[in-house]
This record gives sequence, structure tokens and C-alpha cells, in this order.
Amino acid sequence: MLVNCQEPEAERMESQNHLPQILEPAKGTTILRTCFNGINALSGVGILSIPYALSEGGWLSLILLFLVAILCWYTGLLLQRCMDANPLIKTYPDIGDVAFGSKGRALISLFMYMELYLVAVEFLILGGDSLDKLFPNTSFRIGSFKIRGERGFVVLTGLAILPTTWLKSLGILAYVSAGGVLASALMVVCVFWAGAVDGVGFHEEGQLLKVGGLPTTISLIVFCYCGHAVLLVCFITSTINYGTMAILGYLMFGNNLKSQVTLNLPIRKISSQIAIYTALINPLTKYAVIVTPIATAIEEKYSFQKNRVISILVRSLIVLSTMLVAVLVPFFGYVMAFIGAFLSVTVSMLFPCMFYLKINKVARTLSFELVMIGGIVVTGFFVGVMGTYLSLKQIVKHI
Repeated sequence: MLVNCQEPEAERMESQNHLPQILEPAKGTTILRTCFNGINALSGVGILSIPYALSEGGWLSLILLFLVAILCWYTGLLLQRCMDANPLIKTYPDIGDVAFGSKGRALISLFMYMELYLVAVEFLILGGDSLDKLFPNTSFRIGSFKIRGERGFVVLTGLAILPTTWLKSLGILAYVSAGGVLASALMVVCVFWAGAVDGVGFHEEGQLLKVGGLPTTISLIVFCYCGHAVLLVCFITSTINYGTMAILGYLMFGNNLKSQVTLNLPIRKISSQIAIYTALINPLTKYAVIVTPIATAIEEKYSFQKNRVISILVRSLIVLSTMLVAVLVPFFGYVMAFIGAFLSVTVSMLFPCMFYLKINKVARTLSFELVMIGGIVVTGFFVGVMGTYLSLKQIVKHI
């Protein structure tokens, strides 16, 4: 039913995705293109951390990967039903407005922009970590300040990305970032090649279950599904990709996995270098796409759209602020766990349930659906609280 929808319906499906996708309204869209956009939204930087998520929870946490995928797919359907209930609803904030008025719109917008901002921070951390892996023991001097390791590369990555954020039209970048689907698949191939051909092997047994790490595991997994595209094929494809990467990484490195599996790879092997350079594609091509909605919202709020100089200044300040956060908190896994627990759980699981129950009065009557939605809310709330607490605890501990 979902895969065989008509073109206008597919376009509406894409528009509800709270991570921005660059579309060409004049040309419409197709099912294939919708699927690629959905998979690209889902299979982003999360592909690097999913083996670490498995190492935190043990082999049985693979079940959580499939469970979270199903839950997020289902809550995506709830959002779609909200959109079908009112023809004026075009975006996620519109759903919040219809459900709870201007406060609902403001709340969902706040969470969306916070999530986008921290994902941009993650891109810079990813760039810093990847370059530090390629060029270890490198330091930079800025005036009288000396910056070492990944923090220096975070600054370098931010400066390299800065000019791309000044573009008003991101059409070219959108086509380049669409290669993220192939990049994610290539990443899995490179990791497999490192294990099967380059001598790493698949000898680690791992642990069956690590209860203490489950909140972190779930937080990281939910982050992976924060794209919230509703086509079932997107979730199936992305889940297969995530599951394959998780199993390969855990078999190769076991409990020694780092927050990004590429940081475990032997740097002298060509497959490892390809994987790391592929990882760099994400920050270089997607950062501008991620921060543009934030910059646009600020410009529209204060009527700066037509002032080119102020527009460049606003976008530059956003980049500099994310650089500062990334330098102060260069912990890829912990930041991702925080985003997943505090923001992604709220936006991808809790809000869809709340908005659906508010808009659809029939759904509030006692039924299997109401019980399911209640279970999602309780589970999401528990994961959100525990995951947020543990991730913040780790961030504070390592600062």
C-alpha cells in the first residue's frame, strides 16, 4: 500500500520528514526518488555508530534495532494520518499547530532546529575524528593558541565547509548529498573487506546482553531512524544496512569498538582509507543542507532574507557556534546518544503519538491501537529520560 502510492502522495510523504530533503516541486517526484531520499535521510552518520551501539548492548540488542525500526515506521504512519486529516497540513510544525495551536508549532520547531543544530555539530566532530585518523599526531597553531588532534581538524573542517553555507540555492549540493545512499553501502563493503581480506578477521565473540548499556544502545538506534520517512521500503533497506554493519563491526572488534567503526580500521589498508574518506562525504556535502533551515528561520524572523551581507553573517555565526560546541564536546558517540535520547525519541516517537491522539478523537477510545500508542509513549519516555541522563553524565565526565 505504501510503495504503490501515487506521485502527489509520495511528495506529501517526503514533506513530513523533519530532516530537510531538497526537492524540485516543479518536477514533482517519483517513488524511486522518494525511496532514495528516505534512505539517504535514514542512513546517514548513524551507520558509523551502529556497531558501537551493538557493543554497548550485546548481541540481543539487535532485536532493538528491528523493534525501533518498526516503531518509528508506525509513528511515521501516525503523522501521515494527521496530514490526511487536514489538507492544510504540509509540514511537521503544521501538525503541531493543528494539534496544540501556536505552542505546538513552536515546540516542534524548537526540537527540530535543536536536532538539526546538533547533527551539524556531529558532522564537524566526524570530520575532525576522520582526519585525525588519517593524519595522527597533527597540531595547529592559531596565533598564540595551539590546537591538537581532532579539535584542530574540527576547526579545519568547519572552515572548509563555511563557504558552502553561503549558497542560497543548494540544488547542486542536494544532488551530491544524494550520493549518501551509495556512500553508506560502500562503507559496509569497506568494513567487510577489512575483515575478510585485509586481515582483521571476525574473531570477536562479544557478549549476549549488557543491560547497563541498553539505554545508550537504544538512544543511538533511535538517532539512526530520526529521518522518519514513511515508506516501508526505506526502513527495510536501512535496517538491513544498519544490521549488517553492526554485526560486521561487532564480530571484528567486539567490546573494543569506538564510537565510529572507521576509527578501529587499520589505517594502512586501502579499504580503511576508502571508508574514512567516504565518511568525510557526509560533513562536506550535507552540513550546508542541515543548517540552511536554521539560517532561513532566523532570516525570516528578522526580515534579513534580502540582505546578502547579513545573510552570510548569520550563516557564518551558525558555523562558528557549531565549531565551538564541537571543539568543547568532541565526543561523537555521547553527543549522538544525547541527540537520540532527548531529541529523536521526542520528535520521532512521543510527538507523533501525542499529535495523533489530539487530532484523531476516535483513536482515544479503548482499542488495540490506543494500547500500542500508550506503550510507545511509556517506552519512549523511559528511554528518553534514561538515555539523556546517561549521555549527559558521560559528556560531563569527559569534558
